[in-house]
Amino acid sequence: MENKDLIDALIKENLLDVDSGRKVLQEAAFARRAVEELISERRLVDEERLAALKSRILGVPYKKIDPATITNELIQFFPEETVRNYKVIPIMVKDGLLIAGMVNPDDYRAQEALKFIAKQKKLNLGAYIITPSVWEIVLRKYSPYRGLLDEAVKSLKVQSGKSSGGQIIQLDERVGGNEDAPVIKIIASTLKEAVWQKASDIHIEPQRNRSRIRFRVDGELIEVASMPIEIHSALVSRVKVLSNLKIDETRIPQDGRFRTLLFGRDIDYRVSTFPTPVGEKVVIRVLDPTVGLHGLEELGLTGRNGEILKKGIAKPYGMVLLTGPTGSGKTTTLYAIMQILNKEDVNIVSLEDPVEYYMDGLNQSQVKPEIGYDFASGLRQILRQDPDVIMVGEIRDEETAALAVHASLTGHIVLSTLHTNNSIGVIPRLVDMKVQPFLIPASMNLMLAQRLMPRLCSKCKKSEDPSPEIKEIIKKEIDKLSQEVKNSISVKEPYQIYHAPGCDACKGKGISGRIALFEILQMTPELEKIVNSGASEGKILEEAKRQGMISLRQDGVIKALEGYVSIEEVLRETTEM
Repeated sequence: MENKDLIDALIKENLLDVDSGRKVLQEAAFARRAVEELISERRLVDEERLAALKSRILGVPYKKIDPATITNELIQFFPEETVRNYKVIPIMVKDGLLIAGMVNPDDYRAQEALKFIAKQKKLNLGAYIITPSVWEIVLRKYSPYRGLLDEAVKSLKVQSGKSSGGQIIQLDERVGGNEDAPVIKIIASTLKEAVWQKASDIHIEPQRNRSRIRFRVDGELIEVASMPIEIHSALVSRVKVLSNLKIDETRIPQDGRFRTLLFGRDIDYRVSTFPTPVGEKVVIRVLDPTVGLHGLEELGLTGRNGEILKKGIAKPYGMVLLTGPTGSGKTTTLYAIMQILNKEDVNIVSLEDPVEYYMDGLNQSQVKPEIGYDFASGLRQILRQDPDVIMVGEIRDEETAALAVHASLTGHIVLSTLHTNNSIGVIPRLVDMKVQPFLIPASMNLMLAQRLMPRLCSKCKKSEDPSPEIKEIIKKEIDKLSQEVKNSISVKEPYQIYHAPGCDACKGKGISGRIALFEILQMTPELEKIVNSGASEGKILEEAKRQGMISLRQDGVIKALEGYVSIEEVLRETTEM
């Protein structure tokens, strides 16, 4: 079923409003994913009602399945790859009939795969529509992660050592040659599980008496496995082999990366090793384009902020600088902006450290400071590449700052990041980096600050009345907003805040993904006068208020009242202006 056809049907059935439908269509086109996947992930429509609607449109019956009825004997009928790639499960085999469950019964490749299996087993074939959550639970039965690791560890001939310093173990001779070797299986399963859980990082860490594996999911580290310390060095060696690092060098940190195809997606893994007294620690950054590449609206850039950004990047030249602490999603926002600018008649050249996601249509280059190819030298070369848009991963020094300003003054859009606490601090920081103040107004378009917040689970979040103290803070921040912004937001008194206790959908955490808070300061004639007369943060703040800038805290309060984040988290991570 075409993306637009499904959205139109959902709107017609009043299961989705027109605005939400438009947003999802845009996000699907940007991320190159099916609309149904995004609707399911964000729980915009009850999946059973969605399945029933598809049943009526496609003429395939919908069946509510209890995953507990899918036995281990039954799952042997379909190989794991078939289940994973085509989103199908075996439901029943009876009287010469194989009944399959299909998330996408109109998928021609899935139909052909099922016909092939039925023909092989000399069975007739029948099909029902099933929900994505049922498919996911059944898929988990094929490769339960912890059980698989336990089995792999048992198959190793581990000799317990008295010392905790990574001792070498004797694996059988097949390691490195046989893909079923236990260490290879442990690492492969861990990489798959991380992608499955949408983890951003994998930590393989030596402790005194064990080796532990932790995933960072939605910003939090969670321990997922613990193994004997004796196999730790073998695990590290396997990761080093994958990323072409020196296996025998354990005294200094090393960096590498590798790519693989998982679940039909091109996944990039970035590897960093770090020596500790009890062995090497490995951190693997998981770069999954379906998780890391988002549109502006999904990131949280909506309403007035979204409009200001779109106008700012529509100008023919000028700088757009993003600021925020490490891990606040600045690079993700840069990618979202580049995707908007990514057109056939535009030449976009980027300098990154490192390239996190490969995007079609962009000319991406990774800096290598160890050979003298840094942001400054790369920026000089970029200007000879006839660029329209230049993206510089980070302005770290005076030379890069001067070159970036020069590039924007000579007719280029320049996108980059800077380390300051908020958007107010961008101009003083550039002045501190020896950029001439009179050049800043002519070269600057927008200054953005952002923070990442846990997004409340949409399935279990509940509204409640705020405490008197919280209510007072909310009222104070809303009162500071300009009348234009007040009119544009949907939240009105009496204010309601939201909390999520946890449910099966969010694995009891109460959060599902993350969303960013933004503040955007625009370059205006009034701000130009302030900069030319000696910009202080106090004067810039006055101009920001005159512009009606929504501060990080105000954006957080609005998103808390709209049910995206918890108000307590907003107050913890932002300050009053």
